[in-house]
Amino acid sequence: MALRRFCNAAHRTTCIRPGRRTVVTRAAMSTQSNGNGVGHAAAVDGPRNVLGGPLQCCCTSPRTGYYRDGYCRTDASDVGRHVICAQVTQEFLEFTRSRGNDLMTPAPWYNFPGLKHGDKWCLCAVRWREALEEGKAPPVFLRCTNVKALEYVTLEDLKRHAADLEDAGAAA
Repeated sequence: MALRRFCNAAHRTTCIRPGRRTVVTRAAMSTQSNGNGVGHAAAVDGPRNVLGGPLQCCCTSPRTGYYRDGYCRTDASDVGRHVICAQVTQEFLEFTRSRGNDLMTPAPWYNFPGLKHGDKWCLCAVRWREALEEGKAPPVFLRCTNVKALEYVTLEDLKRHAADLEDAGAAA
């Protein structure tokens, strides 16, 4: 747990493990992955969304995503799989806090402003699925949700909670 806490900090460039030191920068990680996972070709088409198109920006204020670049991109170092772009609701924020992840309280040491009802954020796929099972899943943006989300939830579930389904047109 201590390793994950240090490595996920947006401003940290070094992860420290007991007995050794490993340098990991988000900039370096982003050059090794297109956001669909390490090893996938990034030069031609980049990360994809759940509809098969190019992944679109989720939000830049507050700056979201594992890389804090506004996109719900991921790679093997993203333990939480922050791949679902959602507009958080008060009900979801209270639900996730009850599960031990307080997204409302600012954490400046992680460059995290704290979220409020209506903010868009790249959520952990498993947490969104838990909220879905409890009837508290927030609306999602399909064009901004990484295709990797389909490893955890179905496209049908995402479509039922889509805030942008009409905008997605025939692809949806």
